Amino acid sequence: MSYCPKNNLLNLLRRGSKFFRKASNSAAPTVAPTSTPGQASSSAAAISSTSAMDDLHILKTRLCIIGSGPAAHTAAIYASRAELKPILFEGWMANGIAPGGQLTTTTDVENFPGFPNGINGIELMDHCCKQSLRFGTQILTETVNKVDFSTTPFKVFTDSKTVIADSIIVATGAIAKRLDFPGSSEGPGGFWNRGISACAVCDGAAPIFRNKLLAVIGGGDSAMEEATFLTKYGSIVYIIHRRDTFRASKIMQQRALTNPKIQVLWNSAVVGAYGDENTNNRVLGGLKVKNVLSGEVSDLKVSGLFFAIGHEPATKFLDGQLELDSGGYVTRPGTTLTSVHGVFAAGDVQDKKYRQAVTAAGTGCMAALEAEHYLQEIGSQEGKTD
Repeated sequence: MSYCPKNNLLNLLRRGSKFFRKASNSAAPTVAPTSTPGQASSSAAAISSTSAMDDLHILKTRLCIIGSGPAAHTAAIYASRAELKPILFEGWMANGIAPGGQLTTTTDVENFPGFPNGINGIELMDHCCKQSLRFGTQILTETVNKVDFSTTPFKVFTDSKTVIADSIIVATGAIAKRLDFPGSSEGPGGFWNRGISACAVCDGAAPIFRNKLLAVIGGGDSAMEEATFLTKYGSIVYIIHRRDTFRASKIMQQRALTNPKIQVLWNSAVVGAYGDENTNNRVLGGLKVKNVLSGEVSDLKVSGLFFAIGHEPATKFLDGQLELDSGGYVTRPGTTLTSVHGVFAAGDVQDKKYRQAVTAAGTGCMAALEAEHYLQEIGSQEGKTD
């Protein structure tokens, strides 16, 4: 079972100790059936492994949810209240992100309904986790590394467990792509969440960005859209692009290039970030920008930098068992259905347009309702897989 996160360091310490406790508990010896000396050496290991799996690691459920963000927990809340008794795999630092998803990497969340003064991202996911637990969701802090959707019931695998489920909700999210250069990280000397972000819609209205010089890195539609959005708050928005043409659609380019508050730095790449001396370097003060043609490096005084270079959906573990688009997102736009009947997708793993916590939560609700209808359709009865 799981607990809800309080802070990242405490999470890691607790989860680490629990992981090792699970490992030691799973090491209990098993007694193999009597065999001849010639058979013993060849069969004992397999019998022991199979027995351990049968006794300790196989779980059965009507619904298995894979993920730990707003989509996963909203699905869990709805499914639990429908008495589906879901099992939720929240992952163990899956894709380098703590349980709770991308919101655990943010500070203040000011656009999630119900929190007029904003709420810390970790705290918001803590509330979601507690609500899932309250209604009976079984949460496991393990990462799913393989699935089998070829037959029903479906199978979900971690390093130590196999879950057999009548239905599945995939809500593993997507990770915003970030560039790595001095000052870009969240560690000492880094300005991630202190002026550097990967979501203008999420963070652009923050006071530290208002009426300030801002920058966006990218050349696609997302970069054009985010730069245009930021002109509502920043005094000037620079688009930094390492080529001399954008790959964005013509209409998106036109909107950006005709906006008087947007300036483009062509053939340019950010090679460093530094702090604002007026705040004792607590927040971003500027960027080192290199012209990729001349090699010249110059200072760009900005208070905000936004990565707009795309997202990577967490779908590799599916190993081609669901239809994906060219970007790796689960297909079936506008619905939580997937190419496999009985498997549903919610949140950023299937949404490359909105990518907001509240829209993820909405699709989590939709997926849970769809799963409930599916289970009724196939005639699953409570206790059938207990």
